[in-house]
Amino acid sequence: MICPFCTHDDSRVVDSRPVEDGTQIRRRRECPQCGERFSTQEVALLNIIKRSGATEPFAREKVLVGVRKACQGRPVGDDDLVLLAQRVEETLRRTGKAEIEAQEVGLAILAPLRELDEVAYLRYASVYRNFTSLEDFEGEIALLRAVPSSANSHANEVNEKSDAPSSRTNQPATSNR
Repeated sequence: MICPFCTHDDSRVVDSRPVEDGTQIRRRRECPQCGERFSTQEVALLNIIKRSGATEPFAREKVLVGVRKACQGRPVGDDDLVLLAQRVEETLRRTGKAEIEAQEVGLAILAPLRELDEVAYLRYASVYRNFTSLEDFEGEIALLRAVPSSANSHANEVNEKSDAPSSRTNQPATSNR
């Protein structure tokens, strides 16, 4: 790293720590030439390859804009959407690739959106997968019913347990008279 004070082409790392949910590293450096200290931030690049072939840096805000449209009028809070965008970015970064196809971003959005809100998922999937007929919607709804999301299956388990008969039997009280 070049020193911003004396332009010496070397520096020593004094301290490192993660910032921004671990997606960046802040390093405190010292120049051996002039003794000045300065900070740097390192970010692993994640570029998206668009259908046109152009690349652009990944932006959580773009994920939020698309998902927010699908969630319009649904009982989904902004905090939920921010967490969803973070999950999408983490999923993409876990691939270990520096460049991701735009199609993979859309796929990474579908699963957490389905867990968040199935109606919003259906809206997003209809645009993302370019539904052109009623049969496309019917097929996707059939899949939703056939394979419940983990959030819905957990809610169903809770409801089933509360509806289940009690393990205690109602025995009449006996008296020893």
